[in-house]
This record gives sequence, C-alpha cells and structure tokens, in this order.
Amino acid sequence: MDARVGRREFLAGLAAVGATGLAPDVLRGAQARPPAPAGPRCIDVHYHFSSPGFIAAIKARNTGQTALMNWTPAKALEDMDRDGVATSVMSTSEPSVWFGDDAAARALARECNEYGARLMADHPGRFGMFATLPLPDVDGALKEIEYAFDTLKADGACFMSSYAGKYLGDPMFAPVMDELNRRKAVCYTHPFRGAMVNMLPEGHALGITLTTETTLTIQSILYSGTATRCPDIRFIWSHGGGTALYITSRLGAGTAPGSTQPNANMAALQKFYYDTAQAFNEYTLATFTKVVPNSHILFGTDYPFAQAGTVAKGLAGYGFTPANLRAIERDNALELFPRLKKT
Repeated sequence: MDARVGRREFLAGLAAVGATGLAPDVLRGAQARPPAPAGPRCIDVHYHFSSPGFIAAIKARNTGQTALMNWTPAKALEDMDRDGVATSVMSTSEPSVWFGDDAAARALARECNEYGARLMADHPGRFGMFATLPLPDVDGALKEIEYAFDTLKADGACFMSSYAGKYLGDPMFAPVMDELNRRKAVCYTHPFRGAMVNMLPEGHALGITLTTETTLTIQSILYSGTATRCPDIRFIWSHGGGTALYITSRLGAGTAPGSTQPNANMAALQKFYYDTAQAFNEYTLATFTKVVPNSHILFGTDYPFAQAGTVAKGLAGYGFTPANLRAIERDNALELFPRLKKT
C-alpha cells in the first residue's frame, strides 16, 4: 500500500472490507466470570488483539498462546459489553513480530497496524491502538512510527521489554525514543519472555520471567538517562511495573539519609504510568498505591488471558474511594487519550 494515500480513503477502504472478514471463527463457550462492574465504563489499556498474520506467526512457532490464537473481534466485543469496558486500547502481545528477519518483521508490523486501524474504523470508540514496531530494526521502526501515527492515527506505540537481549534504554534504541519524545507519544511496554522462561519445568517460570523483564527495562530506562532525555514520552508499564515498585532501594529510588525528599529515580518512577493487569489484589495494591500516585494508575486486564470483570472486582474490593476508582477505571486514561472523552 502507498503510504501517501490519505487516511480518510485508507480507512474507508478498510471499513469496506470489514474487520471480521479476516478473523478466524468465533471462540465458542464463555467461562463463568464475575458480573460486569457497576459505575463508569472502563478503558482497558492492557488489551491484546491478534491480526491474522500474527496468529499465523505464533501458530507456526508453537508459542502455546491459545487465547491469542482464538481471539476474534466478535468475541472481544461480547466480553467488553459484558464486563463494562467502553474502549480497549489494543496491542500486539509478546513475542511481537521480529523473528530474525527485518523485512518479514516490517511486513507483519504493518499488517498488525492496518488490521488494528480497520477495527477502529469498523467500531468507532470501542478500540484504540498502540502501534506495533518491528524492533530491533530501528530504521523499520522509525518508518512504522511515521505511518502508524500520521496515517493510521495510532494512540501510541507498543514496545516489548527487550529485543535481541537489549533493553529499552540501550543506545541502539535512542533514535526511536527521541522520535517518540518529539511526538510526545504514549508508549506502552509489555514484557518479553526472555531466557529465564525455561528455568522451571512446565512453564512455571513464565510469570516470574515476565515480571522480571519489566523491572529490568524500567531499570534500563532509568540508568541510561532515557527518562530524563525524553521527558515527553508517557511510559505505561505492564503488570503494575513488574517488581520495580517493591525494590525501590535496588533501583536507587530510596530516600537519601537525612532527607525527606525522594531522589530523581523515585520522581521518575512516580511520573510513569502503570496498569493493573495481574496487579489488582490487596497485597500488590498495598505497595503499588503507596509508590504510584492514583492519577498514574490505569485500568488494564491482560485480555484475553484475563477478564475485565475479574480485575474490576479486585479493584472494587480494595477500598479505593469512588473518585479514585473512577479515575483508575476511566478518567486517568482520558488524560492520555482525550479523543476517548466522546465514548
């Protein structure tokens, strides 16, 4: 497709094809889940979708991500309606699109983003999109940022926590960070299943690996000076920031002896945004809410691996004030995505 084609013509063409036309059959049979939350309609910022090309890629590589392979727009909307979700901001889950071939990664990233744009056009207000980037191919990522932001009008960019063993603060990725900073972009990050994933039998290391990956890439952003150099990027970290909020002294974010003021690393941690996916129980929230301002906590579910109703029930049971809960479920996201105020 010629990237010079106008966005209106492009989206009109996508809508004519129909979002569900390329999707696999609807997954049948829903598990019993908590009832839809009362109150405001939620905005889910940790929400995975699957383009046909991405489904083919993970099936070919036997990643075992059945929920992603079975994802369809029809089932997604059914679950959103049931659980009180107004808008889901879509992102491609790990392992993302790069499997060693830059050209193939560029093509798959483009397919993911155009498919996401089609869903946004077909279902106005129901979906947003974090653009998939073909990193570690920096040149490809810069081209995709231009196309996804300027033509598709993506709501932000999606990172994995690492690419080919390099974390996000690595100098290799500085041109990408600088461009996103110039655009004052919202950048969502999802952990990548790194080398530790096979350290325990039967997949038991997966959750630990993903949590640690998020912590490592936050640390990379802090220690490389990326957070300071790129102050206009609004970073969103998955799963409540991994373990970062619970080991602040290890991140150099403790209060200096004799001082009552947090240092620069703590200020950076508190400037970041964090989603509630896998981080909505009373034990996690106790520290989460002590470190992070309520205004920087965002409703996230990890769909289709988890359900919005389950997350909403956990948050409702913690004891947030109604105003703070409404902010987490909706209003905080509106500050990042003001176009959704109409939904």
